[in-house]
Amino acid sequence: MPAVELQPDIYWVGVNDHTTDLFEGLWPITREGVSYNSYFVKAEKKAIIDLAKSIKVEEFIDRVNEVSAVSAIDYIILNHMEPDHTSILKIIRELAPQAEILCSAKAAPLVNAFYGITSKVRVVEDGEELDLGGKKLKFFMTPFVHWPETMMTYETENKILFACDAFGSYGALRGGIFDDDNVDYDFYEKEALRYYANIVASFSTHVLKAIDKLADLPLSMVAPSHGLVWRNNPARIVELYKKWAEYGKNRGEKKVTVLYGSMYGNTAAMMDAVAQGLAETGIPVELYDVSRTHGSYILPSVWSSRGIILGAPTYENRLFPPAAHFLDLVERKGMKEKKFAYFGSYGWGGGARRELEKRIEIMKWEEVDAFDFQGGPTLDDFKKGEAFGKRFGDTILKN
Repeated sequence: MPAVELQPDIYWVGVNDHTTDLFEGLWPITREGVSYNSYFVKAEKKAIIDLAKSIKVEEFIDRVNEVSAVSAIDYIILNHMEPDHTSILKIIRELAPQAEILCSAKAAPLVNAFYGITSKVRVVEDGEELDLGGKKLKFFMTPFVHWPETMMTYETENKILFACDAFGSYGALRGGIFDDDNVDYDFYEKEALRYYANIVASFSTHVLKAIDKLADLPLSMVAPSHGLVWRNNPARIVELYKKWAEYGKNRGEKKVTVLYGSMYGNTAAMMDAVAQGLAETGIPVELYDVSRTHGSYILPSVWSSRGIILGAPTYENRLFPPAAHFLDLVERKGMKEKKFAYFGSYGWGGGARRELEKRIEIMKWEEVDAFDFQGGPTLDDFKKGEAFGKRFGDTILKN
């Protein structure tokens, strides 16, 4: 893709990544890809806002050179220090040794820690403006969205917010970079939620604070570091992020996520009966096999659901490991205050429920119902499972 002009003398100079399998070494993006969005502001002084991952060095430099020589850059603005935004920094600095690096107070030590750079690094303050001679940039500190040093940059004339990791999404750009281009909008919205649940959900309180802080800022465009640039309806992605952040307070929507894992098919068979009971209530239901689905794709459902059902067998007197591993991820992401129910099979002895009780206490989940059964489920067990699902669905609809 060539450089794209957002507004006169303001350009997208990012790159697409179709080859990285794991974002942050953890979240799968093999199918979806990701973009590293960088922006160039061209005035009497020239500024580049955020950079890219170092796997795309030549492509990135070529794209910047379409707009202006890299060697002419006056300011390198680092909204966030994570290496997917900054690992090309040393090369850019070598090509433009006169360039001054601008960042938040908490980012400055990280510039040294990651890249050994200490000279021409200047800390900017909250609300400070930078006059480029014809264009002005204003900086807003937005800590913990999603690192403590994070800030955003606002171009005052055209009202463009360069939001870094806020309002971003997975998904490489498919020819067009804007929300009103001919793109699969539903895909990007879904990937924005997955990105939020994977990367940002732990910091939802800070997301809401940042949104409140920027509420009176007129926006013609929201330009994040990953995913679409929102120009047709920039308020849409802000509204979505606000809704998703508020799940941390209101426990999510009135729907149920059913998580299950099964060793020999007995718990999976019961899952069908439980799902049948849920369906009778009319409540929306999403089902995931925790043994076969990466947690990245399950977390958005857990984050947005008020009710969680786990079906998993006992394994060596404890919870089935794939289920335990996923709950560990949920705990790490701070997804609390859910209503919860459990069912599962056991063989020569139980134990899964005992471990679960300790886990849900830590996560502050409310156990609404639970039952387990030995060996294969009987017809009577299936009837219990159907009734179990119906009771839980009714409970979520009423609360």
